[in-house]
Amino acid sequence: MVQRRTSTALLAVLASAFAFTAPAHAADESVSVNFSVTTGTPTYRASGWIYGMTENGTGPADHFFRDIKFRYMRAGGAQLDSPGGWVSGKYDRRWNSTRAQLLRTRALGGEFVLLPHDLWGADGYPISRFPGDNGNWTDYDNFLTRVINDVRATGVPVQWDIWNEPNITLFWNRPQAQYFELWRRTYQRVRAAFPTQLIVGPSLAGVPSTGGWWPQYLDFVRANNVVPDIVSWHSLPGDPVTNVQVANQTLDSRGIPHPRPYQINEYGAGNEQNPGDGAWYIARLERAGADGLRANWASAGNLHNDLGNLLVRNSAGQHQPKGEWWAYRFYASQTGQIVASTPSQSYDPFATKAQGVAKVLVGGGGTTGNVAVSLQRLDTTSGIVQNNQVRVLVQRIPYNNGGAVQGPVTVQNTVVSLSGNATTVNVPHNNIDETYTITLLPPSESGFQTVAAAQHSQQCLDNTNLSGADGNLQQQFYCEGGDQQLWNFTPVAGATDTYTVVNQQSGKCLDVSGSSTADGATVAQNTCSPGSASQQYTLRKVTYSGNDPHDYQLVARHSGKCVDVNGVSSAAGARIIQWTCKPSGQTGDLNQTWRLWGR
Repeated sequence: MVQRRTSTALLAVLASAFAFTAPAHAADESVSVNFSVTTGTPTYRASGWIYGMTENGTGPADHFFRDIKFRYMRAGGAQLDSPGGWVSGKYDRRWNSTRAQLLRTRALGGEFVLLPHDLWGADGYPISRFPGDNGNWTDYDNFLTRVINDVRATGVPVQWDIWNEPNITLFWNRPQAQYFELWRRTYQRVRAAFPTQLIVGPSLAGVPSTGGWWPQYLDFVRANNVVPDIVSWHSLPGDPVTNVQVANQTLDSRGIPHPRPYQINEYGAGNEQNPGDGAWYIARLERAGADGLRANWASAGNLHNDLGNLLVRNSAGQHQPKGEWWAYRFYASQTGQIVASTPSQSYDPFATKAQGVAKVLVGGGGTTGNVAVSLQRLDTTSGIVQNNQVRVLVQRIPYNNGGAVQGPVTVQNTVVSLSGNATTVNVPHNNIDETYTITLLPPSESGFQTVAAAQHSQQCLDNTNLSGADGNLQQQFYCEGGDQQLWNFTPVAGATDTYTVVNQQSGKCLDVSGSSTADGATVAQNTCSPGSASQQYTLRKVTYSGNDPHDYQLVARHSGKCVDVNGVSSAAGARIIQWTCKPSGQTGDLNQTWRLWGR
């Protein structure tokens, strides 16, 4: 079993259920990727979340979901009013929020997993009664009628996750037999009302096992012909690969057909919510063939926001991505075909190949040490190997103690020669909470993609209002990871360290308006014009006390002047201009200093 560090954030009622031991010291390990063996196309199994939308469903912004190929939202109005829900006579607020989040999820292309127990009011707050108390199911039947009618009125399907964590008293404070009757009644009502909508369960607080609550549940659903369409459990912590093996064994022994979908609809304990552990769960969910929804431990209004703790809000209330969001963004960029890989004790890679590019997400946050990533059979990639060489781009995704992260940091961008159609990339995994990515490109691809963060304000060069128009003036804005803040630097032939700078969102070039040579001329975007010197920028290293190796001035080739934030403003929306370059080495020059993390 791949080892994990034990969570310190789990509820006390779960503490005795898990016994995972983490390595006590740093060690060197090896993983491998074989590009000659493919295993299917990516479906982004790990890209689901519990809650994470605002109560009215309007936030966070669309790109935070779409950029990571969002697949699932699991919600039902938890924490709205406390006590709240049907049992407290406060159903409407919870349903109205659920409806808004359901419709937004579907608009974003995701599936919605409905949590009736939260609509009832059993979301961890002490409640006066549970369904079926004293053998009376009338109130619960009325509740189901309301929920079924409300779902039908939306006109869109949901997945019915009948009751969350029914094996612990926090969510089900009644006998197991009473839960079994709830399951039977709800299953039959939902199946009759929506024959094609999927039923999920039991959403166990724990992982599949050969004894105890799990097999008792399987025996009941098999005997009563109420087997869920999707079998679910929680991995906090746990190993999805091992979990699926036990699930297969316990279903097999009862004659329950599989493979049927598995949904680990809470994964990632509180201290596992970082790029290293997040990337490990991504790789393990993909290897296990199970869908995953990342756990959400937020409260006090934060549950309905922040995309399940992948985002943080600054003092202006603006969402910004944490490091783990960048790990999911890289995962979403892995297209083409999944290729075979071999994990080590603590690390697991997820690898893909497509025309002209291959990508490896190195999952592993349980320990530190050098990770040797053996990349084999690169001759079976398409358009990457040229003259027995490839370009290897290695990037580190920071954790930043759970704060905002502007972007991945390039630690290697070199051309390497292959030996036997293979090479080994050594990844220095020195921070337990961070992760690394490897991108393989043709050796001729000498450009790079990056954000550009102004060092006086820590805001990013941004294509204003995501406009596609020629002449659109550029601005600085809070770094949020969207395509409008990603810039593709393409080398200019025959010029040292000189690039055209193309916006990922618009496909247009950074340009000094009117090819002006004057101080204060605005910087805009325009259709790229090969050979136009006002669209070419030389990178000049900046040195000052505390500078970073990724710090540069962007010098417009036609004027010799620097890309500058107007008036040294720290305000979001401040215009970008050109201005006479100030001598590097002075901290007052930082409105002309751009940190290019991807360089």
